[in-house]
Amino acid sequence: MNNLNIRLLFWVPILFIPSLLSAADAVQGEITQQPTNIIAITMFLVFVAATLGITYWAARRTKSTKDFYAAGGNITGLQNGLAIAGDYMSAASFLGISGLVFASGFDGLIYSIGFLVGWPIILFLLAERLRNLGKYTFADAVSYRLQQLPIRSLAASGTLIVVLLYLTAQLVGAGKLIQILFGLEYYLAVVIVGILMVLYVTFGGMLATTWVQIIKAVLLLCGASFMAVAVMYHMDFSFETLFMTATEVHKNGITIMSPGGLVSDPISAISLGLALMFGTAGLPHILMRFFTVPDAQEARKSVVYATGFIGYFFILTFIIGFGAIVFLVNNPEFLDLQSGGLLGGNNMAAIHLSKAVGGEVFLGFISAVAFATILAVVSGLTLAGASAISHDLYASVLRKGEAQEGEEIRMSRIATVGLGVAAIFLGVQFEQQNVAYMVGLAFAIAASVNFPVLFLSMYWQRLTTRGAFIGGSIGLITAVSCMILGPTIWVDILGNTEAIFPYKHPALFSISAAFMSIFIISKLDNSVSGREEALAFEGQYVRSQTGLGSEE
Repeated sequence: MNNLNIRLLFWVPILFIPSLLSAADAVQGEITQQPTNIIAITMFLVFVAATLGITYWAARRTKSTKDFYAAGGNITGLQNGLAIAGDYMSAASFLGISGLVFASGFDGLIYSIGFLVGWPIILFLLAERLRNLGKYTFADAVSYRLQQLPIRSLAASGTLIVVLLYLTAQLVGAGKLIQILFGLEYYLAVVIVGILMVLYVTFGGMLATTWVQIIKAVLLLCGASFMAVAVMYHMDFSFETLFMTATEVHKNGITIMSPGGLVSDPISAISLGLALMFGTAGLPHILMRFFTVPDAQEARKSVVYATGFIGYFFILTFIIGFGAIVFLVNNPEFLDLQSGGLLGGNNMAAIHLSKAVGGEVFLGFISAVAFATILAVVSGLTLAGASAISHDLYASVLRKGEAQEGEEIRMSRIATVGLGVAAIFLGVQFEQQNVAYMVGLAFAIAASVNFPVLFLSMYWQRLTTRGAFIGGSIGLITAVSCMILGPTIWVDILGNTEAIFPYKHPALFSISAAFMSIFIISKLDNSVSGREEALAFEGQYVRSQTGLGSEE
């Protein structure tokens, strides 16, 4: 990291802040929003400055590709557990799930449960073997005994689609949040977050991303705990009172306590559950974190800590969602007079609730922490996407492992800028979509491509490159096609009258297609390379159990 780059990291955002504030003043009178919250803006800017300081500190310590991609492998199990939990305590969780509970009631909990039940799979089946087999990305583990070019190409394709969908969800939440805080136009708010995201990843790498996640996770857990306790305090710490009051004020009445409001048929429910469960074990930015710890024991500790933090947090979001129903539904201060809905949409339920129970100061704190949540998650996602391009495609495939460290990091920074531009464009296009639903689609891709190939490469001897590549590609094509032809994109976005694929969630079909295709094609593959890959499984198994020969 040269001195010019570090100086740019410091001065570019500083020069950007006055124009941001003046833009807010210019458009404030033209937008029918709440008055600008000076406390929230102050805390927002303080956090931006603090994270830039962390990035500056990390930039001076990022000297190698291992530093850039894996924080030097020096993160402890507790620190990594908090960072992983921070990845999950994202806009989709804090804003999206609380917004789903606010809109649909009890059914919003399906996302919380789905996110959580994937962790035992990672703990017992993947964490230790992944840490012992890989280097920087999960494609390192998958390609250990399979051919580099097809497998890394498939892994990179799946990673980039997951990253872009997940990034879009986070930017939608960030855009709505800043729109309310500053009174800015939505598209300008998305651009601001995109620029900051690119800066943090480009200069700080995994070390900066990890520490921003840790600090953000602690702050968000504290803030959400206070909000949930404040809600329960007004309900005399009685869940019965909370739920009864919510059903009395909600437009759907007692039906918000019944299933079927969010997912109306069994196939969609099963499909969503499978996507969230197996998608958790296939998310590239989560899998990358197992390479930041020094050994497999710390990797297992990471999962245990993360599961505890995530489970506790999802309980809080459920209380926050019902609390928002009680405090916001009939409160004109938080309603859009034209549409009758919440200002900023349902994704802002938790933000408005923070003001209702804690006033302007707590609103400022929660808004700043929510922004920190989004910023940290998009940084991790962008790093995962950039590593897929720079490490899996450029360094490992195009340069056949002969790229210099500086060259690979430079390519990663170029990829970061490209991903930032793409994410900003998609964030503007998907403005009206619920962020939790969009993340559900990202999970469907991860469950249909990354998880089947990763799982079978570790546990099935007969897996071949041909089977993994063709089967994984079928899973990817099936999931993407069903998404495009389904109700959300084909009808809601493209404006067609009827969806070709009738279900919103494609995971049940795409996961089945991937596993069946991989199994059948690998069984039918009698090539010499296929037999050699089966024999190589024994060496992979020994390494995955002991870590012998793993790169330090």
